[in-house]
Amino acid sequence: MSTATMEHRPAASASTEGPLNRSIDLEFYTAGEMHAGLEEAVAELIEVAAKDASCGILVTRLRPGRYTVALDESVPFGETYEAIAA
Repeated sequence: MSTATMEHRPAASASTEGPLNRSIDLEFYTAGEMHAGLEEAVAELIEVAAKDASCGILVTRLRPGRYTVALDESVPFGETYEAIAA
């Protein structure tokens, strides 16, 4: 059976530890996978956002089972917003 797939798109970073992930693409096949996968992706980006405290997190539903979780400067630091792509 297929499970969630995570595709990381690294962004440029001044850190010597390597690039930080600013966006995670996710695809799910069951509701259980979706809830766990979105929680994990948001938790990962909270750690990244906390490093510079300049933005929050936007979770966008692209279509059923397909999401993007990303750092977004239009979202205040410390908050997570949800959106549905048109």
